[in-house]
Amino acid sequence: MKPSRPLYEREPELAAAARAVDDLCGAQAVGGLLVFSGEAGLGKTALLAEIRAMAADRCTVWSARGGETVTSVPFHVVRQLLQPALDRFPPDETRALFGDWYDTTAPALGLAEPSGPQPDPQGVRDGLDFVVARLASRLSHRPLLLMVDDAHWADGESLTWLASFTARLGELPLLVVQAHRPQELAERNASYVADRDAERGSDGQGATTRVALRALTPDATAELVRAALGEHADDPFCREVWAVTGGNPYEAVELVAKVQDQELAPVEESAGQLRELGASARGSGLVARLERLGTNANRFAWAAAVLGTDISQELAATLAGMSSAEAADCTARLRDARIVSGFDPLEFVHPLIATAVYRSIPPATRTAMHGRAAWAITRAGLGAAAASRHLLEVHPDDDQELVAQLREAAGQHLAVGAPEAARRCLERALEEPPRPKDRAVLLYELGCATLLSSPPTTVQHLRAALDMPGLDDGLRVDATFRLAAALAHNNQLKDAAISLAAEAARTAPGPGLMRLQAAHFMWEGMQATEDDGPARSRRLTRNADHLKGRDNAERALLTLRAFDAMLRGENAQLIVDLCERALIDGSPARGLGWTDSEWGFELPTMVGITYAFTDQLDRAESLFGEAVRAFEISGWSGAHLAFAHTLLGMVHRRRGRLAEAEGFLREGLRLADRVGSGLPVHWDAACLLIDTLLARGRVAEARKIADRYHFGPPYPSAMVLPDGPCVRGRLLLAEGRKEEAIAELEAAGAALEPRERHNGIWAPWAGDLARALADDDPGRAAHLAARARVHAERFGTDTAIGEALRCVSLFAPPEEAEQLLADALRHLERSSSAYEHALARVDYGVAIGSHRELARAQKQAMACGAEGLAAHAQQARASIRSAE
Repeated sequence: MKPSRPLYEREPELAAAARAVDDLCGAQAVGGLLVFSGEAGLGKTALLAEIRAMAADRCTVWSARGGETVTSVPFHVVRQLLQPALDRFPPDETRALFGDWYDTTAPALGLAEPSGPQPDPQGVRDGLDFVVARLASRLSHRPLLLMVDDAHWADGESLTWLASFTARLGELPLLVVQAHRPQELAERNASYVADRDAERGSDGQGATTRVALRALTPDATAELVRAALGEHADDPFCREVWAVTGGNPYEAVELVAKVQDQELAPVEESAGQLRELGASARGSGLVARLERLGTNANRFAWAAAVLGTDISQELAATLAGMSSAEAADCTARLRDARIVSGFDPLEFVHPLIATAVYRSIPPATRTAMHGRAAWAITRAGLGAAAASRHLLEVHPDDDQELVAQLREAAGQHLAVGAPEAARRCLERALEEPPRPKDRAVLLYELGCATLLSSPPTTVQHLRAALDMPGLDDGLRVDATFRLAAALAHNNQLKDAAISLAAEAARTAPGPGLMRLQAAHFMWEGMQATEDDGPARSRRLTRNADHLKGRDNAERALLTLRAFDAMLRGENAQLIVDLCERALIDGSPARGLGWTDSEWGFELPTMVGITYAFTDQLDRAESLFGEAVRAFEISGWSGAHLAFAHTLLGMVHRRRGRLAEAEGFLREGLRLADRVGSGLPVHWDAACLLIDTLLARGRVAEARKIADRYHFGPPYPSAMVLPDGPCVRGRLLLAEGRKEEAIAELEAAGAALEPRERHNGIWAPWAGDLARALADDDPGRAAHLAARARVHAERFGTDTAIGEALRCVSLFAPPEEAEQLLADALRHLERSSSAYEHALARVDYGVAIGSHRELARAQKQAMACGAEGLAAHAQQARASIRSAE
């Protein structure tokens, strides 16, 4: 296709774009990412315009552009891309298009008012993925092409979404074309660049094409000059244009335009004047040229530069303090001078011009204009969030109205899933500063805003808030509760418990004190080690056993008591009764739900885990299914959803549905990997997946997971689900590293026994250690097995008793062993633990030499997905046939 206007020496770039568009519009509809990078003025915008023209007849093209003065506006680029298209849909059709993601994602696009709990930023990004994917499918007859210019100035929220979304473009009939300045992008968004670098080495990046633009050669510059000035432009003149501009296309075009304005002859004799003319196209020369247009035009250009992009002529007039007629006259003069283009909204002809004009405004004037812009936007009813980017630029001046506006803006940013934007507003409000009596509350709000994104920052702000006057009793309790959660998420559980104890000591009796006490019990009990676990358990028993569950504070204590009793291996029926009192009709009470912020998601999690390890797997699965639905509906698709999938994987592991368990656990890890590394959910999901793979007989895969996620000492300060050292000991045994396994299991027992944690299903160290010692120290092994049986019978679940009997049978005479295994089978048949049932049947079939029992065991093992156990049963059957 012939270019609509000449693009010199851009044939390779246009060819790459043509291939990408052809692939998109071909029979296979292959999407991808096309990235153009280059310094300012190299023609990225012109290139994108040519690609738009190239694709216009075959594609649906949506575009957006970053702006230097709007980098702090969350979702600015995403809204430019999607809002105009979505605005054309009727409201009911828009809601249908978003599906379950409407409440989470539509507010981020400005299409709906926020409702429900504060969304997780990852959930907002997932919702955007869903909506764009659906749009791409709808537009398959005219495939979707998204164009993002000046991506180095895109807001952080949009850039983060682009980073994750473009990683999966190979799955969609959609092409993204992006242009940016590499240095600016690297300086502003190091994490985005790191994501892109990681993707270069990953699979499925064949649909990504990266092209670096270069300056024009002298020959191409000469061609550009002669196309504008005529073939009589001589070589020395053309060469000097190239020397003055460095082959920068924008500067060359501007310089040639100045030559035409000055009616300068394009010959060698005129070449000496080119440097002075070139200076007027950029920097101070541009500013001088602007000043020559007159005071009004200069002031209007300043107003436009402060507003940034999509410049409303009316708003610019208000900001410049002039009438509509004066603004129209200024616009015409600026347009004739090639400084702005368009009518309403206006745009600067080139970002270099916008930057030069903005930076030419005297600092005090610029600050005042930002303040006036914020006032105008607020007066226009556009809201505090829209005004906040200007408020951020105003100098601190003890303005309490500005503090209130920034706090309001922060709340609006949080409501659409932009905590970083909220953080900026609240940090700026602190600089104003607020009144002394308001400072603690502002620090509290800042701590809450950063809880999901930066627990260490949350700790800093909440501690500062608690150390000064200004928080009422309710806020002090809530700040301490959130501080403890942030410390726990930062692997500082002991500090979390200490903070809660200190605040509880100064809090009067009532619901607030009970909330602090409950949280103190929780984070003390969740520590991997503690000084006196039994004493804590006794205090918890005294505080909780008499409670009926009349309010949420009582229900929280009952939950913690049930969880602690489960770990200790107390009577399972008592434990289930405690869980029932902690719930209302089998579900968490209002205020204790999965997305309720007052108590956190940990409490319903503990109820579900307790059910899972007391053979109440239906109840556990129901609770964790609710968790997945609640997190998805609320857009909490980061670590929360990862944990919910992990918990469902745990339930399937306990049921013996090993293939299903593996699927949920791998999905949990995938979701967690998107959020970060080394998170608590990584430890839990990796631990459960290793245990599941060992049950399936896939030891090498279990080792790969252990190595990938650094599963082993040093362990985190929080306990791992189930007990981490026990699972690692089991892995070492499966690998034949018996001495290392014995050491690991002995260490696990040494940590758990003083805390009186005797649940052998959660922490099967005693049974596995007994098996490891059976040959070398049978006496000690038998003693370990017998003690494990006592604890299991006290606990009373069929799974625990059946597993303990299976272990004890190893050290009994043959006839007694057969009876023990028969009893184990009877218990495990009554349980929901199909894998442990299959294990016991294999052991029983071997003990009695029954081909029939082993055939049943093999079938059970295959139904569980335990291929290794099925193979063992097959080998045992073969041995019996051979002996016969």
